[in-house]
Amino acid sequence: MHPGARAPAHSLPVVLRGRCRAFPEGPRSCRRFPKFSRSRGMAGAAHCSLQAKRLLLDPKFEGYKLSLEPLACYQLGLDAAVAEVQLRDDQYTLDHMRAFGMYNYLHLDSWYQDNVYYVDQFGRVMNLSVTLDTALQKPREVFRLPTDLTACDNRLCASMHFSSSTWVTLSDGTGRLYLIKSGKRGNSASEKWEIVFNEELGSPFIVAHSVSFIKSDALSVAVLLLRVEKDDLDTKGSGFHVTLEWVTIEERKEGDHGYEIIKRRVLQGKSVPHYAAIEPSGDGLMIVSHKPFTFLQSESDKLEENDDSKVSNEKKDPLYYWQQTEDDLTVTVHLPQDITKDDIKIRFSPDNICVTLKDQPPLIEGKLYSSVDHESCTWVIREDKSLEISLIKKNEGSRWPELIVGDTRGELIMDPSQCSEIAESLMHLTSEVMNPNPEKENPPCNAQELEECDAFLEDGASLCRFDGNTLKVTHIINLGSNQYLFSVVVNPKEMPCFCLRHDVDALLWQPHSDQPENMWEHIATFNALGYVQASKQDKKFMACAPDYSYAALCECLRRVFIYRQPTPLATVLYNRKEGRQVGQVAKQLVATLESSDPILGFQATSERLFVLTTKTLFLIKVNSGN
Repeated sequence: MHPGARAPAHSLPVVLRGRCRAFPEGPRSCRRFPKFSRSRGMAGAAHCSLQAKRLLLDPKFEGYKLSLEPLACYQLGLDAAVAEVQLRDDQYTLDHMRAFGMYNYLHLDSWYQDNVYYVDQFGRVMNLSVTLDTALQKPREVFRLPTDLTACDNRLCASMHFSSSTWVTLSDGTGRLYLIKSGKRGNSASEKWEIVFNEELGSPFIVAHSVSFIKSDALSVAVLLLRVEKDDLDTKGSGFHVTLEWVTIEERKEGDHGYEIIKRRVLQGKSVPHYAAIEPSGDGLMIVSHKPFTFLQSESDKLEENDDSKVSNEKKDPLYYWQQTEDDLTVTVHLPQDITKDDIKIRFSPDNICVTLKDQPPLIEGKLYSSVDHESCTWVIREDKSLEISLIKKNEGSRWPELIVGDTRGELIMDPSQCSEIAESLMHLTSEVMNPNPEKENPPCNAQELEECDAFLEDGASLCRFDGNTLKVTHIINLGSNQYLFSVVVNPKEMPCFCLRHDVDALLWQPHSDQPENMWEHIATFNALGYVQASKQDKKFMACAPDYSYAALCECLRRVFIYRQPTPLATVLYNRKEGRQVGQVAKQLVATLESSDPILGFQATSERLFVLTTKTLFLIKVNSGN
């Protein structure tokens, strides 16, 4: 039993083992995430899915054992209070609370782990660098904001992000952005924060993410700024909208080698994004949000888009037609008059197809929905000057919903017998009678047995990838009920990972912007964490160790819960009920802070947790160093 979690009518171990009523295919089935339906403005987007790795799922996980082992907890009193900014009376929406009321005031430097930063009420950026827990020194000042924070009434909390090992982006909360060259951080001898660029950028914002990269032999820094702004046109909603401004700052090649803004692009949406990050190359952007974001365009862009939409509204003939049986598929392509057999090149592989005419770009190219026996695939030119391609299915009997993944240029043709066959197979899902068989035992999914924590407020969240040049969505995934939990930087040279609930577990996904075939990789699983966190109604922050050894969450006050992932046991244990040997065990630990102040910041490293309150910084030793 998970301490602090309310058990369902059927005991928790039943939920975590085998198949449960709420999840007919088993809590750890490897179903693909559902695909997102095509929507306006996303016509060219590839509809992708997140594929969980079976080897990273544990179908036999039984739960966490409450461990009473003491955790070493150290605390440091702060010289000055954290520069917390309370929400004003006009900041009353859920989006204001998510963006600013639940802001994490403690910043972890992923480039130099065990270095954390915060801003105090005097505008000082304070750093704590941990080398030895038992010899902690007071946080030291590394930078002081030039402006007086208290002089501005309409301000947000100060925010920062570590763009690289030597660059920092910083906002004072009044609408001014600073680009700082820091030197090697975490070392008092070489760490020297120096402003190389600062500019007023309009209404107050917080820094959501930033990256630095080299392009055309010049250093560029891309920053993502988050605002919640009044929307007078929104009369039915909250009266506010959310903007993400994507600012690119570049080093001048001539003159004084200063820095200047070369691009400012704005996205607008109706909800604060759960996750927003710029790709390491600065070429794209990924956003997880409940409601979609779109780029605001200039008038000339809108005119061009209108012209494009007129063209696209004209009915186009499909590029190819395809049919299927249980064993094979037939693809038909109409050829131009001047094409001969020698002009056609077709390349088959188990999972891909490529059709090229003459020396032109590929006419048809992409990943097939499922595997084929590529050595048995053939093609022929028919009398009516059409190309006919025959593909032999590897998995006989399976019905393909599409020929090439994400390609909408083809049209599926079904004969009447296939249509009636499909209709008959779906007949059992419909009925003219409400609840026609109420006495049936053990229905596959009984909604009455679901708990409150299994109901998701935000069904319909999506993950979108935007291209930095076209400003259009290139990839989209519907996350459905796969609730977003938190993000973490595992490798600072890559994009931050995001963690999603998947049935009872929590799965960690690493974006790879440079790998189109593997853009989101499942890299770790936190067993039953999706279920456990749902019972913590007072939770404020979640985090995990970059080495995946544990996950943690903290409540608004005092309590921190730590979930160590299964580790091998030094001694032999036996399950008394089943009489079998237990090779590893997962532990839950609870730490209670000696403070009644609200928790303002929470960060995790492989060895320890950092917890920030208004006047104190706590260090909880979770794992011993190597």
